[in-house]
Amino acid sequence: MKDRVTKAMKNMLLFLILLGVVSGRRSQLLKGLPATSTVEENSAAGVAVYNFNVTVSPLASEGVAILPTIVNSNPLTEAFDIEPKGGLEFRVITTGNPVLDYETMPKRFDLQIFVEDTAGRTDLNILTIYVTDKNEYPAFQGNMAIQTVTIYVLERRPPERIYQVDAADPENAKLKYSLLPAAAPFLITASGAIFSTKEFDYEKDPHCYFLNVTVTDPDGLNSTRTVKINIININDESPYFTTKQRIYRIPEEQSPGTIVANITAKDPDDEDSPSRLFYSIQSSNRHFSINPATGVLQVTGRIDRDALPLRLHPNISLVVRVEDSPSSGHASEMEITIVIDDVNDNPPECHPSAFRKEANENTAPGTFLVDLRNYCKDIDADPSNNQFIFTGLSGLGSNNFALESTVSGRLVMTGTIDLENPANPGVEVYTLTVRVQDIAHPNYSNIIYIYIRIKPVNEFFPVFHNLSYAFSVSEITKVGSSIGRVHAIDKDWPPSVITYSIVAGAGTRDYTNIFWISPTKGDVRILARLDYETTQKHIFTVQASDQEKSTTASVTVNVLEVNDEEPVCSPNFFSLQIPVNLAVGTNINGFRIECQDRDSDPRSFRYFINEGNENSHFTFSPSAGSNTSHLILASRFDYESGLDTHWIYSLRVHITDDNLVSARDKTTHLTKTGTVTLSIRVIPNPTTATTTTPGFTAVTRRENRYSPSAWYVPLVVTAGGALLLGLLAYLGLLLLPRLRRRCPPAGKARSPALINASEKKKPKKEVVVTMTKLNTVFDGEARDPVTGRMYEFNTRSGARRWKKSIEPLQAMLAMQVMSSATENSGQGVDRTEAPSKKEPSEKRKELTAATKPAAKPSAGQSETPGQVGLRLQKKKEESEDGGLSSAAP
Repeated sequence: MKDRVTKAMKNMLLFLILLGVVSGRRSQLLKGLPATSTVEENSAAGVAVYNFNVTVSPLASEGVAILPTIVNSNPLTEAFDIEPKGGLEFRVITTGNPVLDYETMPKRFDLQIFVEDTAGRTDLNILTIYVTDKNEYPAFQGNMAIQTVTIYVLERRPPERIYQVDAADPENAKLKYSLLPAAAPFLITASGAIFSTKEFDYEKDPHCYFLNVTVTDPDGLNSTRTVKINIININDESPYFTTKQRIYRIPEEQSPGTIVANITAKDPDDEDSPSRLFYSIQSSNRHFSINPATGVLQVTGRIDRDALPLRLHPNISLVVRVEDSPSSGHASEMEITIVIDDVNDNPPECHPSAFRKEANENTAPGTFLVDLRNYCKDIDADPSNNQFIFTGLSGLGSNNFALESTVSGRLVMTGTIDLENPANPGVEVYTLTVRVQDIAHPNYSNIIYIYIRIKPVNEFFPVFHNLSYAFSVSEITKVGSSIGRVHAIDKDWPPSVITYSIVAGAGTRDYTNIFWISPTKGDVRILARLDYETTQKHIFTVQASDQEKSTTASVTVNVLEVNDEEPVCSPNFFSLQIPVNLAVGTNINGFRIECQDRDSDPRSFRYFINEGNENSHFTFSPSAGSNTSHLILASRFDYESGLDTHWIYSLRVHITDDNLVSARDKTTHLTKTGTVTLSIRVIPNPTTATTTTPGFTAVTRRENRYSPSAWYVPLVVTAGGALLLGLLAYLGLLLLPRLRRRCPPAGKARSPALINASEKKKPKKEVVVTMTKLNTVFDGEARDPVTGRMYEFNTRSGARRWKKSIEPLQAMLAMQVMSSATENSGQGVDRTEAPSKKEPSEKRKELTAATKPAAKPSAGQSETPGQVGLRLQKKKEESEDGGLSSAAP
């Protein structure tokens, strides 16, 4: 806007000047004009080009009205201007706009200068100015001409060309390039190419270089520009820790998230900018973690200074790693130590927390009971945090106890407690509480329970309610059954626990203890079967004890008789062979069974075949009322018609002891049953006729064969045989007088009516002795059902002997031979039995009864009751003396 105004004013002034010139009032006011002058190109603004004066007419008393002004130029330019020097002196100067350039601008300028005084007189003259050439400075081109050029060079790059400088001389002269400072690791070639002269290290070398590039013409004129060279960092260095602290201390039990340390590091590759690093903990640790981005180390798990291993080693070492890349980058490691300080965070504890102590009644005051300090501790690691005291003794009866001091924890008696005293509250166990408390803040505490049991002193003996007890028990009472109870009391307070035991008696020949008493209740129970036939009364002594004092009482057990014995028959197993054409009514092979029952009359037996009697071919006679019965063929075999098909019969014979029991009593009477097994083979068309001789008796004689190692056996057998022969001789002497009375001389014979006709026709007895060698390895044992004694037997030969006793086998064989020689083969004939070991008077009575003439047996009855009793007595005595019957093979 201002330029337009100025230009308009100049145009107006030029118009006025021309108007004045035309009007003829032009006069010589400008002295020194017209004129010619020169000015160098590139002159700065304000350079004086030409000086001139203005002369005014006398009429112009006020001087110049219009100052000298360049009203026009040829060519038109604004490169010049007029400025006053003082008074009426003026000079033409350069304006610097534009700068005169000899090479690009006109070389001549004609300036029209106009002036007017106050009288109206004007003057217009021309000043010709020639622009002279001047040696100009070389000029940079491109970016260097207008700005500072920045060049970026990667570190670790080998020397190379990094930039090309472009410059020109206005006079087209050849230019010369140079760099400053000369020590910089760069050089410039004659063509202006800038080269690096080394391999740069960003971490060691300057990160930036400023180079002054100078271009000089042949006349020495030069121009200078600055080039900035930045060294570019690459990731070639490992980060390093800037945190100098290596040891940190924190209290234990810090909550998760608590900041422990702020680990910092730098990467030399990021010297001038924030480093992007990654932090981690190398060593495995459950207590701490580190923020991978910030390096903040914080608590993540519970830290207990009082637990192992921190209790012994309260320092935790961590290896912190910093990397400049999540993977395959450069890394550094640093070990730091965290010291865990103990705090009072645990109350004192006692193990056990409950104490049980005993003190006798009437214990003297001052008696020491327990030292609590030996059982209590505070697990805090620091001694200043694990000190404690004992306070607050309380509880029922606590006035009888006291703590010696709060530090010691020793509990003592202060009073006397007598349980028998009526004033005693009856408390047997006193419950006390004691507080164990930290000395250090915040004074954690725990409660200890102490149970003091006042132990009674045993002053009184137990006393039975009765001095003696009597119980009646059936002999069939089950083993383990209770048969009665004894009871005793103790006057001590509290009442003592009484223990019952049997101290004497209660045993038999076979059992050490046949009775048992409950130690706590006094119940008396049987441990073995009672047997009226063996023992009718048991007397034993029981004791009641309170562990220190005891008393006794007598117990009598009366055994009540019950039919509890099974009939025992011999043999209980037998094998027979009979021809198919055997006559009906024949006693098969002269076989008979003999039975006995210790608690039943010999007449109480009944015989019947329970199994295997196909077509009822077999029967026993007599079938009841006798302890002896014969096997009889009841019907003929009929194989031809197909009625009979079996050639082998297995008979199972049952013998019961209820023959004398009435039909009314059989519903309540206890009946026992014995069993005999018979195997009968029927022989078709035998080649040799079987002769049934009623008077024939087969006696089997067995001979034991002993191993050479049993050298003592022959000696024992010989001694036993000699003893048995002596006994037989003695018995013969005893029987001789009675035999004489029974068989008088011919002249003194009894009436023929008393003699059985069949006895006169007795066939001659034939005795067959069979020698059988048996192995005496006794590989089994059993209990004799008659005597209850244990015996050993050979499973192959059937040989038996009493256990732990040596019985001469010859005695048994001799007894069998004697019995067979004196036995009648016909039914209803008396058999002379061997004498028993009873008292002489009893023996004489029984022998007298045996020698009396026997009446002829009735049908179904083989022997008289007297004969049966005598034979049973003989069997019983043989069992008691060790003569054990052998079963037929």
